[in-house]
Amino acid sequence: MAISSLSDLGETSLDPFLERTGEREVVRVHALGGDFRFESDSPELLHLVRLAYAGLPAHRLPVSAPQFHIELRLLPGRAGQGAGEPPMVRAQSGAGLLCGVMDECNYVVMSPQQGRALVVASRDMLANPYHLRYELIEFAVFTLATRRLGLVPLHGACVGLHGRGLLLLGASGAGKSTLALHSLLRGLDFLAEDAVFVEPASLCATGVANFLHVKDDALGFVDDGAVQSWIRGAPVIRRRSGVEKHEADLRRAPVPHATGPLELIGAVFVSGQPASDPGRLLRAMPADAIAARLVGDQPYASGQPGWQGFQQRMVERGAYELHRGVHPQASVDALLTLLA
Repeated sequence: MAISSLSDLGETSLDPFLERTGEREVVRVHALGGDFRFESDSPELLHLVRLAYAGLPAHRLPVSAPQFHIELRLLPGRAGQGAGEPPMVRAQSGAGLLCGVMDECNYVVMSPQQGRALVVASRDMLANPYHLRYELIEFAVFTLATRRLGLVPLHGACVGLHGRGLLLLGASGAGKSTLALHSLLRGLDFLAEDAVFVEPASLCATGVANFLHVKDDALGFVDDGAVQSWIRGAPVIRRRSGVEKHEADLRRAPVPHATGPLELIGAVFVSGQPASDPGRLLRAMPADAIAARLVGDQPYASGQPGWQGFQQRMVERGAYELHRGVHPQASVDALLTLLA
């Protein structure tokens, strides 16, 4: 039935906008420097929230922590929908709202100014928990936090030592996750392996250290039996690119990870190319080449409000290119020369 007026809405339902929901449960978490309140009458959706954020350390940034409110709504399942990969999220904006839309039953609507979001999912999407969690729920958290706190959102990893961090950048498949894993195993502070958020004035970096994504062939370099069991026993997720990885829960890792934000002291561009000299994996980049390299590596972040300040400070801190050694531990050794 086509709806052409509010009177038509009234004829089709006593609650056309689904404003009368059941009893709601609230889950509160602290993430990315903000306090988030998740509210829903769906235990399944709140389970995904806890899966993403329960047990994480509370990272406090040098800015006041705002309050965010995210409502989660589960719609009835759609007939004929299987467990295949859902549609890609399409971005849209207008009237002060940001939207991410898979289809008419799976989407997120956000108001960064108000710090509020509505995440809607159909019951059949529960068969795709990775996409539902990562592309709708976590997308809402990331977007609200970056817009309200003025953070620079980066696609990359971050590890460090004694509160000082290195930003690990580079193309997908270059080996950032493997390097982050071996940094973790060597006792470095593990902040994030896929998304890093930086407060540009202080270069204070935060992230959500909930999962580590590792390809099966990367385990050939892992000698620790407990670590191998932890990763091999993790669920396997399939990225949009088609790459399959173990999604290992860092909160169950046999080694600790970072308990607070890290102040960036530099950036390292990870290359998948072997080093021509195995004894020299790390090379400093010329200062006049860093800005363009950062923009080329981070096309989305370079258009965000805090980018210019972030870029200028990162150029001052310095950047390096890291080529692949015979073993990931050699790459960790190279990072330690910068963190010492």
